[in-house]
Amino acid sequence: MSSEPSLAVAQSRRGRLRGAAPAGLAGIGAAALGVGLGELAAAFLQTTASPIVAVGALLIDLAPPWAKDTAIALFGTADKIALIALVAVVLLVVAAVAGVLERARPPWGRVLIGLIAAIGAVAVATRTPFSPLDTVPPLLAMVVAVLTLQFLSKTLADAEQRARQRSRESAVAVGRGSAAGATGRATGNGSEAEGPAGADVESAAPPAGVDRRRFLIYSGASLIVGAIAAASGAALSAGTRAVTAVREAIALPAAAVKAAAVPAGAQFDIPGLPPVVTPNADFYRIDTALSVPLVNPEGWSLRIHGLVDNEVTITWDELLALPLEESITTLMCVSNEVGGGLIGNALWLGYPLRELLKRAGPQADADMVLSKSADGWTASTPIGALTDDRNAILAVGMNGQPLPAEHGFPVRMVVPGLYGYVSATKWVVDLEVTRFDRVNAYWTDRGWSAEGPIKIGSRIDVPSAGSLNAGPTTIAGFAWQQHTGIEAVEVQIDDGEWMPTELAAPISDDTWLQWKLDWDAPAGEHSVRVRATSSDGEVQTDARANVVPDGATGHHEIKVNVTA
Repeated sequence: MSSEPSLAVAQSRRGRLRGAAPAGLAGIGAAALGVGLGELAAAFLQTTASPIVAVGALLIDLAPPWAKDTAIALFGTADKIALIALVAVVLLVVAAVAGVLERARPPWGRVLIGLIAAIGAVAVATRTPFSPLDTVPPLLAMVVAVLTLQFLSKTLADAEQRARQRSRESAVAVGRGSAAGATGRATGNGSEAEGPAGADVESAAPPAGVDRRRFLIYSGASLIVGAIAAASGAALSAGTRAVTAVREAIALPAAAVKAAAVPAGAQFDIPGLPPVVTPNADFYRIDTALSVPLVNPEGWSLRIHGLVDNEVTITWDELLALPLEESITTLMCVSNEVGGGLIGNALWLGYPLRELLKRAGPQADADMVLSKSADGWTASTPIGALTDDRNAILAVGMNGQPLPAEHGFPVRMVVPGLYGYVSATKWVVDLEVTRFDRVNAYWTDRGWSAEGPIKIGSRIDVPSAGSLNAGPTTIAGFAWQQHTGIEAVEVQIDDGEWMPTELAAPISDDTWLQWKLDWDAPAGEHSVRVRATSSDGEVQTDARANVVPDGATGHHEIKVNVTA
């Protein structure tokens, strides 16, 4: 007798588990359809209204610096894709929970879906620029998801109710059949009594599995339609098409001041060594924009204001009419680890920022310029770096083409010698002349240093870490200290003496340069290290420091296993 309650509890638990799976599917299907239609709506309004992108951007803003550093270290320039994937996975998990909750305690599953949609609406509302129309995609997603969850949950409940009813009727039929069989045996007509009872019940019951299949079809259709809608929204962004068409039609004016030609000896012909001028497609991209801001140059303008004698506003046509200048400048992200690849070198076309600031007339107590991008991101640049003789420009061109959208089209800042987080503002629309003690920028609010001068560094590009054949080989890489220049690069094998390397011809003090060393590699495991010395005598330190708060330090080292 004591085993019967335990058996009943176990059967009840198994029943709940079996019911949780389709309920979770109902939640996932409802969320997929809602979010997919929301993403499709965002494609025809504004990409910052995308619920997933907006939530991801909000997470970037709220995440502590260590979380951002970890993401960049793990995923590099794919960090945005990883974050969007994480947001999607979390959304599906929460949606599954909402489906189970709706089955057990309606309407709390729909309430949970509504709360998630509300988070999306808040995330959209925090983006810059913002208009009330931007709330349409998350609100549409909420309404569709709630109604779909209600419909799928009711369909599932009906299927389960009919299944229970059929089970009870089958049990009754079995009981009746048993009773009739006993009566038949008593009268000698058992076979005739059993048949009609079973046939009556069978004919009255609905076909087995029809209701469950209907639920699965509806849920699967919601999931598939939602996925198609989301993919269509990503592929059919009206804003992307329009801005791309405008960019492709732009013919940049010839530079009034041409950049010096790249010296013939600036590039070593070594397999595996990247080019000294980085192609646009290979140039690193690190920023907080999950969705690239779509800025039409016809409506673009830059405002210079704050602690100035004269406020200045310049339009796209006015900027292109100025005598533009070319310069080759290396840019680097402060999140670049020792030996990392978040650095690139390009030919830029633009107008000197010092000339624009001269028009505005900065006041004597100003020591910083707060630049703002079209999506609201800010950077704090020491005013001295924008008014001295370096090639700090408002760039409109990159390697002979209009700026790619992901690199700041139509206009960005390029400032030699400073990490990008304090200087390289993309999609720039505003320059406020101010003071460091009055305002903080995006990253300085999150614990990074205020001024961000690039530290001297070097890296080994070839050979790559791993196995290597014994005999003659070449060790090569890059070294840099923008706006200062490199005097020497040295390599150390194991714990031996530091050996001088051959330097490629420098383009300028504002660019990186290549170096190489011929090495007769003996068999065995070896450590290879590199260090640089700047033109002003600074030797790259071997002290390891993290990227926070002002850039990583240390010697880049690789391990190679040389086989005979």
